[in-house]
Amino acid sequence: MSTASTNAPASGGHLIVRAPNWVGDIVMATPVFEAARLAVLATDSPWTRLSIVIRPHLAAVLAGKVLDPFLAPIPKGTAERDFLASLNADATLLLTTSFGAALRAWRAGIPLRAGAALSGRGPLLTHKLVPPTRDGRRVPIPTAHLLRDLAGLVGILPASIHPVLDISDEAQQTALDVLQSVGVALDEPYILVCPGAAFGAAKLWPPPRFAEAIEAICKPRGWRAVVTGGPGEERLIEAVVAAAPSAVSLAEQPRDLASLKQLVKGSKLLLVGDSGPRWYAAAFDTPCVSVMGPNFPELTASSLEHCEVVRVEGLDCSPCLQRHCPLDHHACMVQLQSAQVVEAAERVLVGS
Repeated sequence: MSTASTNAPASGGHLIVRAPNWVGDIVMATPVFEAARLAVLATDSPWTRLSIVIRPHLAAVLAGKVLDPFLAPIPKGTAERDFLASLNADATLLLTTSFGAALRAWRAGIPLRAGAALSGRGPLLTHKLVPPTRDGRRVPIPTAHLLRDLAGLVGILPASIHPVLDISDEAQQTALDVLQSVGVALDEPYILVCPGAAFGAAKLWPPPRFAEAIEAICKPRGWRAVVTGGPGEERLIEAVVAAAPSAVSLAEQPRDLASLKQLVKGSKLLLVGDSGPRWYAAAFDTPCVSVMGPNFPELTASSLEHCEVVRVEGLDCSPCLQRHCPLDHHACMVQLQSAQVVEAAERVLVGS
């Protein structure tokens, strides 16, 4: 990758790290947040203050004793540009890739603006990283690697790309209470199933396939499957549970991004689509099987020590990166059989 000037300020300053807007990307960025936290505590660092700017509904992903003092959720009803300006920062590291994020930082008058030169926003950045291209198209590289390299623009060097998450005592207790409310004992083994995808319908594996995989994994072991999801995914959760006798539903229970961390950490296996909870599993070294459809596998090719990604190979239309199948056949998901997922689950369970 080629970069512009990467000199950080010679003496102290306030650094804003603008968090990504997707759960998985936020978790992949946690090594950067941790390195930035350590930097402001170091005596030889140019940074003396850190603010992690994040959308308010996503702050729960990072909530915990370690990063809480540095979190700066954008207040509801406040324009992001105005909020950035109010922080009086000396620099911002943009871990988002949108044009709007760079434009808002520029309009907020932040002197040093570092980020990836994507989406036509290069002229708005003072410090930039240009991702590699081939034949005029961006080469897909693991997002975790890109985020690590972006941190170098402001002199922050993460020690690892392995994600790290913290769980508050309150979130831990909420998760345990939810499990007990649906009849799962504290010492009872369970797998966690997250069939949804905030990105869009193109990433959804059919509920009957999830159910088939649940039964094949749980029934021989006498385990239970706990099925959960985000807001608006209640019907999807119930559709999976209706077809899987071994499953219980959290559709009617409190569900949030904070307590989900404990649910993932305490599970024997996470069965998930190509979505954010997969990265919770990576952070806690929880065995995981992720079904992938329209995405580039290279973008998420990191932290795979306890995870297998299962996808349909050889489709001319994949990856399309679309939220909804533009050809209306959804082949990348429909052709993915439950047996492939079960085989992958057996492998990660043995290897963990």
